Amino acid sequence: MLWNISDASLGTEELGHVEMISTIVYQLTRNLTPEEIKRSGFDTYFVDHTTGIYPIAASGQPFTASFFQSTGDVITDLTEDLAAEQKARTTYDNILRLADDYDVRDAIRFLRQRELVHFQRFGEALRITQDKLNAKNFYACNPAFDKGCGRK
Repeated sequence: MLWNISDASLGTEELGHVEMISTIVYQLTRNLTPEEIKRSGFDTYFVDHTTGIYPIAASGQPFTASFFQSTGDVITDLTEDLAAEQKARTTYDNILRLADDYDVRDAIRFLRQRELVHFQRFGEALRITQDKLNAKNFYACNPAFDKGCGRK
């Protein structure tokens, strides 16, 4: 049986990734002293959120649903999914370059491996989709809305 990358299980797994990262952040920050908070540059975050989990990029950009890029066009959306998996892998690579805590590194390596698997599955889904569409037209129109596109 072929596993479907679009199944709800993938979304659940991705939320699990967020939960794992949030847990790591909480465990690393829960016992910080005020001096450690200031010295680490964590003070601006701490002022607003104490050590609570508030999803935010390293740049300070808070998480927002606008990060989800969905167009309804299968080729566009699968390509976006592929890019998102690679961006996540790059982020995990960068964390591994900076982290020295074994438990953190172990969890991040696990998450990184999942991004590789997801990238492969989305790649397979894109290939299958392209194989099933009219190769002359799949970039020119959205067959879900443009009825008859690519047909003679």
